[in-house]
Amino acid sequence: MPRLVDHEVRRKQITSATRRVITASGLEAVTFQTVAAEAGFSVRLVQYYFGTKQEFLLATHRSVMEDAGARFARRWSDLGEDAEPREAVKAVLTELLPLDDQRREEAIVLGAFAAAAITGQGITTEETLAAPRALVTLVAHQLARAEPSLPSRTNHELDAELILVAAGGITQGMIQGHYTAKSATALVDHLLDRVLGPDTRT
Repeated sequence: MPRLVDHEVRRKQITSATRRVITASGLEAVTFQTVAAEAGFSVRLVQYYFGTKQEFLLATHRSVMEDAGARFARRWSDLGEDAEPREAVKAVLTELLPLDDQRREEAIVLGAFAAAAITGQGITTEETLAAPRALVTLVAHQLARAEPSLPSRTNHELDAELILVAAGGITQGMIQGHYTAKSATALVDHLLDRVLGPDTRT
């Protein structure tokens, strides 16, 4: 009896292989041949699921965003609705940092796509901006919640933009080996001290 194929599983295997190729060798190394070799499939099979390179690049970007989104959702659920603004913002920033192999891979892959979008390769800039915009909105909301304990502020979105730009820089520094997990976490705490004031919780 022929074995049934789970097409979604097969697609996931291909996009996961694409992610590994990008992490190891950069976006320019992605071809039907390299992805097929990494996945252990034939080139014909990869082409069956994704007719063009653009299709599996888009699917790969989407898979990274879905995985990261699911992780954020779990972390947010664990925090609960009563989480303090500082705790909530720190959770967001910590999830962005490449503190484990999965997050490191995600950071490298998304960085590669963002760089390629600037020159019109791979995916469009608009496709890389949806998640950062959502994070700015989320962080801005938490800053607004903390308003009673903050100095006078006029634009929470600009503050949120600056916080996430700083987090992006810390992430890149970790990937390049400039920061360790300990020093990166300390920088996040210092950043939050600067924006929200010292953490006074016991």
